[in-house]
Amino acid sequence: MSARARLRATVPALMPSSQAGPPEITGLPGRRMLVQRSDDDIVAQPLDDAFVARAGASVRFPAPWPRSRGTWEVAPDTSLAVFAGVHAVRAVEPSGATRWEVRHGCWYGACREMHESYDEYDDRQDHRYPESGSVGFSADGGLVWAHVRGPLPEGELSPDTADEWLVIDAENGRVLARADAEAAAAGSFHLPHPTDPHQMGLSIGEGQDGAPLRWGRWDGDELTVDCLDGDLCLLSLSPSGDRLMTVSHDQDSLAVRDSRGAVVEALDWNAEAAIPRHPDAPTDPDADSHEDELHVCWDWAGGFLDETTLVVSTAESDDEWGQGRHWLMDTTGTHGFTPIDYPSPSSSEPTALGNGVWSTLSQTRDDLHVWGLHGLED
Repeated sequence: MSARARLRATVPALMPSSQAGPPEITGLPGRRMLVQRSDDDIVAQPLDDAFVARAGASVRFPAPWPRSRGTWEVAPDTSLAVFAGVHAVRAVEPSGATRWEVRHGCWYGACREMHESYDEYDDRQDHRYPESGSVGFSADGGLVWAHVRGPLPEGELSPDTADEWLVIDAENGRVLARADAEAAAAGSFHLPHPTDPHQMGLSIGEGQDGAPLRWGRWDGDELTVDCLDGDLCLLSLSPSGDRLMTVSHDQDSLAVRDSRGAVVEALDWNAEAAIPRHPDAPTDPDADSHEDELHVCWDWAGGFLDETTLVVSTAESDDEWGQGRHWLMDTTGTHGFTPIDYPSPSSSEPTALGNGVWSTLSQTRDDLHVWGLHGLED
């Protein structure tokens, strides 16, 4: 049995791939946008429900530093872009004006300076490859959640705090709450609760050391952080926000969890047990390869298409043998893992967009393809 993918739309990139990072479709259904980041700016293009660009709605945000020096996020209404840099979180308006800035400790691990500007280290060799944090807008755009390297200029939470998690008023930059992230990150990213602006997921990468996962709740006064057990990468939230999709740091286990981290109704799958080896992989591992090279693992990609359906992939481990595979998973147990057939070979991992659709990047990285389903076939 397989699931046939149907091309719903082709969305051209806003900038050539030679000048910018890959295009991304972000936002919730009804407020989707195409965004792309170059060294000089971010371009955001609102999309309608058919993934067609809304005429005259494109917005450009000048960037305060190159894209290799941090991460970024655009507000749901495209009124603001926030850049998470090496020394500060900065909110920039389309005019290029800085609306606000929150300075913090330097993300280059050996540096203990409190930099006041990017110019202080832009040409320093020891700051060329810093670690990084991230930012995320709440679903309503009113809050910015920021993962930063401590301390803030106002002082440390404690002498042992390395990374901090902040809740910031998006309008004026006031820090509303802060907490110890209990991590020492190499990188991170945020996933907002789709309906509750006071909840946020934070997936942290510590390189080979692990992948801490945090779930934050802000009650208007205090930020409470749940440290979910295990080394887990948070990939997606269901439309209700009640379910999380995670992949383990070793990429062996895929699971659906609640926001406290508990696996929902035994929805936990080992890649080796759930997915067959690639059809072009040798059946006798001693003949052409070592056994560990035949290991099937989950990609850090995919997500919820609706409340009970996931799109996932095993392209990384498939790459040795041929075409990477994508899978449809019905968590109600009706179909299990079903391979997805595309009209032509897919060249990237899938990104879930909700409302039953997902996207893949073209081989040239100059287009995004949006897919839906024809249905299941024998």
